[in-house]
Amino acid sequence: MAAATVTSKILVVDDDSNICELLRIYLEKEGFQAVLAHDGESAVSAFKEQAPDLILLDVMLPVLDGWQVCREIRKSSQVPIIMLTAKGEVFDKVLGLELGADDYVTKPFDAKEIVARIKAVLRRTAEKEPQSEPLKEVRFDQLSVNLTNYELRVNGKKVDAPPKEMELLYYLASNPNRVFTRNQLLDEVWGFDYYGDSRTIDVHVKRLREKLEGVSEKWSLQTVWSVGYKFATEE
Repeated sequence: MAAATVTSKILVVDDDSNICELLRIYLEKEGFQAVLAHDGESAVSAFKEQAPDLILLDVMLPVLDGWQVCREIRKSSQVPIIMLTAKGEVFDKVLGLELGADDYVTKPFDAKEIVARIKAVLRRTAEKEPQSEPLKEVRFDQLSVNLTNYELRVNGKKVDAPPKEMELLYYLASNPNRVFTRNQLLDEVWGFDYYGDSRTIDVHVKRLREKLEGVSEKWSLQTVWSVGYKFATEE
């Protein structure tokens, strides 16, 4: 595996010093710079002081848990976050994704897999960085999804939503009345290197429907049974 060509700074947050040290060794071997924190409060401070390119964030932390840290960081930044969970339960994964995490890894994990996921998330993030691109926005009756500034407006009011929810809605709304399978949506919105499963799509669609319920009769987010989803509009 080739070393990273540009040094990216990774903030590793785990209360287990052995795990932190192991990850530091693997990350530095791959050309990354590793910054370590062992509790939630230190993680928030390190984020503000070090400006990492990606955060590897354990859920079970002293002082502030991983969910609290993720919420705090998302108030001011969309830096990629990969959550570490010991339980591997669907609830943990769903909560992490709803809070704006980009990926999750279940303990115990292989350090090489962690490095691969970090590279995949950083690659997807780099591909999304604006380079004098035109405005990325779709508009329908009482709905506006703007990916240039990641703003969702419903009935003229700004609605808070995690980045992936907006990206999923934008992609579906940009292709009205076209049916996409869950795997197609994972490929297009999360990227070919995403390690999650198709339930991720179901969770995000469910959350979007809660935000969009009853907004307009001219469009809807529909399930096509045994196939996938589509953004249905009046012909």
